[in-house]
Amino acid sequence: MKIVVPKEKKEGELRVPMVPSAAKTIAALAGATLVVEKSIGASIGFSDEEYSKAGANVAEDIASHLKEADIVLHLNKPSVDDIQHYKEGAIVIGYLDPFQDKDLLDAFCKQKLIALAMETMPRTTIAQKMDALSSQANLAGYRAVITAAAKLKKIFPMMITPAGTISPARVFVIGAGVAGLQAIATAKRLGARVEAFDVRPDAKEQIESLGAKCIQFDLGGETGQKGEMHAKELTEEQKKRQQELTEQHCANMDVVITTAQVLGRKAPRILTRKAIEGMKPGSIVIDMAVESGGNVEGSKMNEEVVINGVTILGLPHLAADAAVDASLMYANNLAKMLEHFWDKEKDPEKNQGFLLNQEDEILQGILLTHEGKIVHPWFQNKESSPPPKEKEEETKPEEKKS
Repeated sequence: MKIVVPKEKKEGELRVPMVPSAAKTIAALAGATLVVEKSIGASIGFSDEEYSKAGANVAEDIASHLKEADIVLHLNKPSVDDIQHYKEGAIVIGYLDPFQDKDLLDAFCKQKLIALAMETMPRTTIAQKMDALSSQANLAGYRAVITAAAKLKKIFPMMITPAGTISPARVFVIGAGVAGLQAIATAKRLGARVEAFDVRPDAKEQIESLGAKCIQFDLGGETGQKGEMHAKELTEEQKKRQQELTEQHCANMDVVITTAQVLGRKAPRILTRKAIEGMKPGSIVIDMAVESGGNVEGSKMNEEVVINGVTILGLPHLAADAAVDASLMYANNLAKMLEHFWDKEKDPEKNQGFLLNQEDEILQGILLTHEGKIVHPWFQNKESSPPPKEKEEETKPEEKKS
């Protein structure tokens, strides 16, 4: 099977979908031929020679290879114009934005492409090695804290000096998913006094295991079940109660980082303008959910907004600030995915390559289009509501993402 990886076209994108180490894994698959576009790794310091040594073919005219590709690997979604040149039946893998870009879904069907969306990867134990949302969120959580520390006009750790004692910065993380847990861990390593909140019952143990204080707001009613890694969407009454309690708690914080998102839906509004106005001048707020509507009233995409001396940063692509590691992790997610679905027959002549086993639960979670039809239940009806809460496999605490 011919696997082709073109360069990213999104303006300002420094991450790349393939690195030499992952290329070596993919090129070693029985019956696989890997082709990457010339200079694909230039933005993060990888030379074409490194890809060649890893077993990839480096092509200057990638368009001709895309017409013959059995599998096309992307980071960001391709354009409708791009996929018109892909051959019928080709497998397209990447962040395909199925919740927003219905035209692209229709184009996949028209071209009879098999579209696999990285953002709908099930969050189960077996799928962790392929879970690009989590790998990128890990880095985003780290970068959020580093950005806040750089902007705050105070230091994070406590210092005892001859000139006096400096109190540690107070950091409040809202949302203890993958990004939130990494933000907690990073802020603790920098010496801050860290507190965190999440609506899920399981989050308390995870927050405290990182040395932070878990703030528990009584929102009333059910907010999540044990063993779930996605939060349940709150009722309007619960959202209002959460806003009120958060407003009170943020008043004494130096840094607030919001990470709360619901897959496929608008991000919940957590910090109102009243909450921002009640914070200390000089405080920093990082809204990591700004791309999906924002947790913070007044936040703007890729902008710095100041309200009553409080700086709000709406930062949607924090993982891209660590482009080298983000690329390494994403490319490894792709390589692990191909390994998972690849025919285990060692003879290249007999190997069938990527096996489209529709009984596989992971494939069921990511398969958007097949044989000219939208097959994923979340997107079959264009007017359908966003996806329901996902059920997760029971995992031991040490097995969960951090």
